[in-house]
Amino acid sequence: MLAGRESLIRLVGKRRRNLSREFLLLDPLQHPPLSPSPSRPNDAGGVSSSERGSTPVDSGGGLGENGNEVVWVECPVCRKLIRGTDYSVNSHIDLCLVRGTKRTLTQRTILDFCSRSTGGIELDKSETVQKNRREQEIVHDDKSVSDSECVLIETDLSESSRRREVENEALLGKITQVCVNNSDVPCSSPSCSPSSDNDMFDFHMHISDDDLSATKLETVIVGRRYHAKHEPSPGATVYILRDPENVKDNYALKVTCSNSGEEQMLGYLPKDLSKYLSPLIDQYNLKFEGSVISCPKDEHAIIPVQINCQRKVPYNEMIPDDIKHLKLLWRNALQVVEHGKTLNPNIPKYHKNFLVMIQEVLKQHVHLFMENEKLFLENFESLSHDGQRIFIRLYTRKGPWFRTSNISYPEVQDSHKAIKELQLAGYVCPFLYREESFKSDISEVLSLLTVSDLREISSATLLKGLVNWLSASYKGGTCPLLPEKIMEKAGTCVKVSSDAELLLWRVQRLFFLNGEHDLSAFLLVDLGMVKYPSYICNVSQPVFRSRNDLLAYEQAIAVAQILDESIEENNQEWVIRCINFSDSCISLLPISSLTQFFHFSSSWVYSKVITLGISYYEREKKYGNAVKLLKGLLKKIVCDGKRGYWNLRLSIDLEHMKYMNESLLVAEEGLLDPWVRAGSKLALQRRVLRLGKPPRRWKKPTFAKFIDRKIQDVHVIGRPLNCETGTKNRYYGYDGLQCGVENLALQHYAGEGGGWKGIHAESGIWMTIFGLLFWDIIFCNISDVFHTRFQIAPLDFGTDHFYLSRRDLIDSQLINICNGMAEEILICSYESHQGISCMGVHWDQYCLSDLRAIVACIGCNCLASLCRHLAQDYRNWSHGMPDLLLWRFNNGDDGIKGEAKLVEVKGPKDRLSEQQRAWMLTLMDYGFNTEICRISPTPTPQ
Repeated sequence: MLAGRESLIRLVGKRRRNLSREFLLLDPLQHPPLSPSPSRPNDAGGVSSSERGSTPVDSGGGLGENGNEVVWVECPVCRKLIRGTDYSVNSHIDLCLVRGTKRTLTQRTILDFCSRSTGGIELDKSETVQKNRREQEIVHDDKSVSDSECVLIETDLSESSRRREVENEALLGKITQVCVNNSDVPCSSPSCSPSSDNDMFDFHMHISDDDLSATKLETVIVGRRYHAKHEPSPGATVYILRDPENVKDNYALKVTCSNSGEEQMLGYLPKDLSKYLSPLIDQYNLKFEGSVISCPKDEHAIIPVQINCQRKVPYNEMIPDDIKHLKLLWRNALQVVEHGKTLNPNIPKYHKNFLVMIQEVLKQHVHLFMENEKLFLENFESLSHDGQRIFIRLYTRKGPWFRTSNISYPEVQDSHKAIKELQLAGYVCPFLYREESFKSDISEVLSLLTVSDLREISSATLLKGLVNWLSASYKGGTCPLLPEKIMEKAGTCVKVSSDAELLLWRVQRLFFLNGEHDLSAFLLVDLGMVKYPSYICNVSQPVFRSRNDLLAYEQAIAVAQILDESIEENNQEWVIRCINFSDSCISLLPISSLTQFFHFSSSWVYSKVITLGISYYEREKKYGNAVKLLKGLLKKIVCDGKRGYWNLRLSIDLEHMKYMNESLLVAEEGLLDPWVRAGSKLALQRRVLRLGKPPRRWKKPTFAKFIDRKIQDVHVIGRPLNCETGTKNRYYGYDGLQCGVENLALQHYAGEGGGWKGIHAESGIWMTIFGLLFWDIIFCNISDVFHTRFQIAPLDFGTDHFYLSRRDLIDSQLINICNGMAEEILICSYESHQGISCMGVHWDQYCLSDLRAIVACIGCNCLASLCRHLAQDYRNWSHGMPDLLLWRFNNGDDGIKGEAKLVEVKGPKDRLSEQQRAWMLTLMDYGFNTEICRISPTPTPQ
C-alpha cells in the first residue's frame, strides 16, 4: 500500500454515493475553491449573505435529483414552505382547503403563489422573523400536518377519518428537540447531560430538603423479557436497587417488588435515567421507591411506574461542590423524565437514535445549514413513523437502488404508502427511464434482478458475467429493448435522493466528527459491546466557525475520496487530476498555522491527499513532480507533525535526481524545524553525516556522537523454514514447533537467555500503561476537546496542545510516579475503568497481574521519563518501540528486586528503521536496559 493511503482511507470513512467529479475539471486558479473564512454566524442564527451564495459542487444545497434546482414555495393557506412541484402544490392546496385551515391576516392571494427564491430558500432577517411569528400563531388544535402527509391521504376519505389519522400522526410523530444522551455511557457528572453547561445552574438550583421527596418521577420498567414472569398489581410498591455487577451497564438500577415475602425482579429503569440516579444512590446514599401505575396486557411490555426519593438530603453536612453536583444530577434526571413523556416508549432503538442524531446536530451546528437545509431535516420528524423507519432502513443499506416489492420490515405497517410519502417529501426518488441516465444506472439496476429474471431477459443459459454482458450489449446497441425488459422485471425502484444523501452524510459527519463512525455505534453501545468513557462536553466554540469552513472541508474530503477510488481503479488520469487540484488549492490558501482543530480544515485534508500523491509519483519514479509537491507543502503548511516526513522525502528525492548539495541543504534546514521529530529527525541527521563528508562539509556536527552510539547486540541461532524475500521468516522453536522470530527470541530469553518472562507487544503495552496511568488527565475537563459522546480521546490528543493545556496535572502525576505510586494508580485505574474504550488501551491483550509486574520492574524514574515523553509528543512516539518487553524478579541482599529489558528482534535480512533506532537511543538515555536480538541460521563471528 502506498505510504499515506491508510491514513487517507480512515479520513474519508464512509464514502458518499454518486459523488460528482465535475468540479475537478475546473481550474482552481480561475475558479478559486471555497476557503476557510473567519466570519461568524449572523445574529439570526444563519449565515451571511456571502456564505449563502457559495454552494459547493454537488453539495445538494438547493439542488434536486439530476441537478435540477429545487423550488420551494409558500402555501397561501397554511403558510408552510413546500417543494414547488405541480403534484406537491396541487395536492397540498386541495387538502388545506378541504380541512378548512384558517388563513392568517398577512396571507397572500392564490395569484401570489410563487417561488420566493431560485435555487434555495433565501430569507432575509425581517422575512425570517415574520415567518417565525406566523409559525407561532399556528395552534396544534388545528390538526395541521405536513404536505407530505397530506398528499398520501386518499381524497375519498371522510373528514372524520382524516382528523383521526392526523391526530395519531401528531401524537406519535411530534418529538421535542431536546438532546438526550441515548448511548450507554456511564456518567455521574455533567459529561453528556441533556443541557449545555452554560445554563447548568439555572434550573432547580434552589432545592430544599423536601423538594426531592416531593417530586414524583414518572418512568417505566424495561427489560422484562429477561426475567421470570411476575405481574404486579396497580399500586404495588416497587424498590429501586443498584446492580453494580451488571456487565452491560455499570450504572444499572433494577426494580423489584415484594410478593409473599419474597423479592421479585421486575426489570430495570431506563439507562438514560439510571446514569443520573445511580450516582445519587452511590455517592449521596439516597433511596428511591415507588408504585406501579398500571399493568399492560403484554407480559414483555413496559410497566409505567412513579418513583420518588425516600430520604432527605443532608445539605448542612455537604460541601458546596457536592451540593452543586447533586443538584445537577437531579436536574438532569428531571429533564430525562420530561423528555421521556414526549417519546413513544415502543419506538425502535435505531429510529430513536437517528432522530437524536438529527436533533443534536441542528441544535449544536445550526449556523452551518441554510434555511432550506434546516427545513428539509426538520420536516423528517413530521413524516409518519412508517416513512421515517423506511428511510432509515434504506439509508443504512448498501443500495443504491431498491425494488419496492422487496421492501418489507416488521415494524412498518404500510411500506408502499411510506415510500410514496418519502418520494413526495424528496427523501427518495424513483428510477425513471431516460436515455442519458439509464446508461449509467443500468448495471446498478441489473444487480437487483434475480437469476431467473436475468435468464428470461437474456433468453439464454446463465453465463458468468451475465450482468456485464447485458450492460455491454445495451451500450453497444445490440439490445435496444433492454430498458423495457428490465423495467418490466424490476418493477418500481427507488433510491435515497441526492439531497437527503448529502445532508444526512453531513449530519453524521458533524455528529461523530469523523468518517469512521456511523449509526452502528449506537447499536454497539446498546449491546454493551463498546463502552465510552465519561467526560464533560465543555464546548465554547464550534469545530467549524462558519458554513464556508464546512463546505471547504467537505470539498477536500470529496477530493480525497475520488483519489482513493481512482487508485483502487488504477485510473492514472484521475489520480493526477486529484493531486494537481489539491496542490492548486493549497497554493491559494493562506499559510496555515497550528490550531486546536487543525485537522478539521481543508488545508489539512489536502495535505493528506498530496502526501499520498507524493508516494504515487515516487513509485512511478517521477521525482521532479514529487519535489514540486513537497516544496509546496513545506511552504504552506508550517505547523504539522508531517513536516519531518516531508523534509526527509524531499532530501531523498533530490538525491535521486543527483542534486546532492541541495539534498544536503534540505536535510540541514529540516533539522532546524521544531516540527521535525522522532525517527524523521534521526534520519535527517544520518543523511547530514553521510552527505556532509569532505569536501562538502569539513566540520562534523555536534549530534554525531549521539547517533554513532553502539546499541548492544545479541545473536541467536535459529533453524529456518523459509528464507524467501518478501515473506515473514519462520523458524523451528526450542519446543520443536514452528514460530516467528519474536517467539523464538522469547523462548531464548526464557531459557538460556536469563529466565526472563516477556511478551511480544511493541508499542501496545506502553500505550496501555500510559492510558491507565493518565486516564483521569486524558478525560479531564478541558474546553473544546470533547464535542460528541462517542470519543475515546480528546480532540487534542497527540498534539502539543495536550501537554500545554494540562501541564500542571501531568507534572503532578509524574511526581507521583517518581515517588513509587505507579502501581497503586495502575490498579485503581484498571479496576475503575475496565472495559471502557480509550485510545491506546488494549484490555483484551494484557492482564492486571502482568501490568503490575511490568510497572514494578521498570523502575520509577524510567517509567516517569517515558510517560513524559509520550505526554509531550504522543503522535510521533506512539509507534516503533522495541518488539519484546522482558521482566524478572531476582532475590538479592535487599530482598526481591525486579528488572526489565526491551529487545528489538531482527531476522537475517532485517535492519532497524529510523523510528526504531530513535526509540532505542532515547530509551538508553532514560536508563532502560535495551538490546537488539539478531536471529541468524548460522553462528555470527564476533
